[in-house]
Amino acid sequence: MATHEITSANLADAVEKNDVVLLDFWATWCPPCRAFGPVYEQASEQHPDVFFGKVDVDQQQELAAQAQISAVPTLIVFKKGQVVYSGAGALGSEQLEDLIGQAIALEIPDEAADDAADAQ
Repeated sequence: MATHEITSANLADAVEKNDVVLLDFWATWCPPCRAFGPVYEQASEQHPDVFFGKVDVDQQQELAAQAQISAVPTLIVFKKGQVVYSGAGALGSEQLEDLIGQAIALEIPDEAADDAADAQ
């Protein structure tokens, strides 16, 4: 399995140590979540350079509240630790591939590079 279970204990580590992170906030009782699950899993297998996490909102209620999740599924994308996308609703495989491609291509300066530029 190429997806990782995310909890409040490992979220910060996942976001800090990976360039691109996708988080699927989902629930077992949610039909659109169950439909999106295989699409998400397939994308995770095709993109080993991207971190794919899953957050069960029933098991991680505090984390879901912190992320202001009001509907499931909700996908949040981080690039270099910054949220670059957040949207509710199940995506099709083409939509998800397009979103992943945009996240990978997005240019976000490293904080270290910003700090060095500020010092000059």
